[in-house]
Amino acid sequence: MENIIRVSVSEAARLFGVSSKTIRQAIKDQKLKYIVVSGRYKINFSSLLSWSQNSSRRRNLLKNQGLGQYVDKWEIKNKKYSPDIRLAAKNKQLPK
Repeated sequence: MENIIRVSVSEAARLFGVSSKTIRQAIKDQKLKYIVVSGRYKINFSSLLSWSQNSSRRRNLLKNQGLGQYVDKWEIKNKKYSPDIRLAAKNKQLPK
């Protein structure tokens, strides 16, 4: 069984740099997959990510006001999760 990540409307708004109203409008327009738990929307994170990438404006909001603004500041210390530059270069040369 697949582990599905779900977030609330307010969490989604903060993560993606948009307003709660924008998230609720996307739910109303059936652009996001969600379930209702105790009267509150729980949005499927993968559908939220796909939705955010369908618009250049939302993509820029994610990058500049949402979670993306912190990416350059992340310092991954664990080599297991840190990309190896040699592997990345090698993978680029492989045919897909």
